[in-house]
Amino acid sequence: MSGQRRVALITGAGSGIGRAVALKLQGAGYDVVLVGRREAELEKTAAEGSSGGGSFVVLPADVTDEAAVKAVFDQTLARFGRLDLLFNNAGTFAKGVPLDELSLEEWQRVVGVNLTGPFLCAREAIRIMKTQTPKGGRIINNGSISAQAPRPFSAPYTATKHALTGLTKSISLDGRADNIACSQIDI
Repeated sequence: MSGQRRVALITGAGSGIGRAVALKLQGAGYDVVLVGRREAELEKTAAEGSSGGGSFVVLPADVTDEAAVKAVFDQTLARFGRLDLLFNNAGTFAKGVPLDELSLEEWQRVVGVNLTGPFLCAREAIRIMKTQTPKGGRIINNGSISAQAPRPFSAPYTATKHALTGLTKSISLDGRADNIACSQIDI
């Protein structure tokens, strides 16, 4: 890929780990697509970038919305012609309550962001990575140490992080033939 720009897409890029990773990648020369629900926070991330790095593109979207996710990846492909790195970083917690007090709505909200969102984003990234030249890329999922050592009253979060580990392993196995690597960080 000598001489070709590298392109990364980061969900949850408006704060915390997502912002820090976006700034590092942009400073290293990546063109970075910043995705998240809060446009103002994404703009703050972009404003902190270094002048010598790659470009930033701000694309506000909810990772639980299939059409919005597809639109983000379509816009990324239209603008850059490729995608080299997806960092599935968007995540959320539920209110810490005993399981018998947890509403289905709250359960589904956490599952939507922490598991369905990474699935939707990985699916779109794989579609691009399989057909680009050179083909392939990397997907990194932000898991959690909670998958191995849960905290009390964290069933939705813990369950989704366990499931994300399974998704990561499946993508890693299935992506090999197309030079798509998938890994997970557990901070």
